[in-house]
Amino acid sequence: MSHQVLVIRDPRTAAYGFAGRHPFGPDRHDAFHHELERSGLAAQVTLREGRRATGEELQAFHGADYLEFVARRCAEGEGFLDGGDTPAERGLDAAAAAVVGAVVVAMEAVVGGEAPAAFVPIAGLHHAGRDHAAGFCVYNDCGVAIELLRRRHGLERVAYVDIDAHHGDGVYYAFESDPDLAFADIHEDGRYLYPGTGAADETGRGAARGTKLNLPLPPGAGEAEFRAAWARVEAHIEAARPQFIIMQCGADSVAGDPPTHLALPATIHGWAAGRLAALAERHCGGRLLATGGGGYDRRNLALAWTGVVAALAAAAGRAGA
Repeated sequence: MSHQVLVIRDPRTAAYGFAGRHPFGPDRHDAFHHELERSGLAAQVTLREGRRATGEELQAFHGADYLEFVARRCAEGEGFLDGGDTPAERGLDAAAAAVVGAVVVAMEAVVGGEAPAAFVPIAGLHHAGRDHAAGFCVYNDCGVAIELLRRRHGLERVAYVDIDAHHGDGVYYAFESDPDLAFADIHEDGRYLYPGTGAADETGRGAARGTKLNLPLPPGAGEAEFRAAWARVEAHIEAARPQFIIMQCGADSVAGDPPTHLALPATIHGWAAGRLAALAERHCGGRLLATGGGGYDRRNLALAWTGVVAALAAAAGRAGA
């Protein structure tokens, strides 16, 4: 097995973004990769292109009717795929499928032992539901990965950890009643930020009650509040004993992000990724897949995500020593 972390660099995923002054522009991919190069980390990881997800892979999470709706609306190139956040632009369906395909490529590399961990910058589209788009998210790559880890590889216990400022509602509600998906999400309180969900009493339903951990933070919360919440995340994931961990590393929780109100330092993402990598080493042979998620200040996302890669690379180096 290679001891180098895999990072996806692909013009097809870079194309996932929206025109004009939309905050989720297609320049986010290059903002990250320029910082990765500047830091010297690009020479210490394995860079790989992804591919477009197949229809079968997309249907591991999404319904066929929804896929047809997206294709039709994007071919028309007018209006929105949701209530007004996600424009139906020409070619967006192909770019969204490339995001999912990149995550599948990274997941397969980690499961297959080609890489100890992986990072996909333009991914973590955690608002998309099984049958709808939402919050700039067309297809839910994390949801697809969770389903494929089970169907293709027979894994039973998967953990999903989300530190985006926005609640990962598309993942949470898709698996709310699933006791084998350990879910932990630190986010800005939904009373102040889209999508308005993720209250502390949302802990799962039925047999899954207690397997979901939502930790809303008040506007203005900083490093001290995050670290206190993170201690609960670690305890939750430790108890779950996962066989694979997915991390959504949205950088919109960093201070100064335009649409959000948290005040985390850009260094906290690397710290959290390092802590989660240690958990992955204890429970699942180090198998950790990280995705970028949100983040609309380009400098913040570049620094935060490069910190994630640095932490994963350091963890892989220790494991391989």
